[in-house]
Amino acid sequence: MSKNLHTPSMDLLLDGILTLKNRDEAYLFFEDLCTVGELSAISQRFAVAHMLQNDNTYQEIADATGASTATISRVNRSVNYGNDGYEMVFERLRVKSDE
Repeated sequence: MSKNLHTPSMDLLLDGILTLKNRDEAYLFFEDLCTVGELSAISQRFAVAHMLQNDNTYQEIADATGASTATISRVNRSVNYGNDGYEMVFERLRVKSDE
């Protein structure tokens, strides 16, 4: 995470997210926190990252998610050159689904 994002208010937000116990609680919290557009954009980027990790083409991703090639490219940069946050979460989701 960029150093300028490491703020007390960001710490409070992330600590709050970490208190959520299940999907229903997450829906309640995020529906209060974000607009429908913001949540749609976040979930779209997450879906794009998942499809990139599964070696889908840009066209397949655009068709499935409605994301622009510019969005896919930005997410691809994060997947390939970011802090490996997507990989960490996707690996944990894979392990969880195997349980």
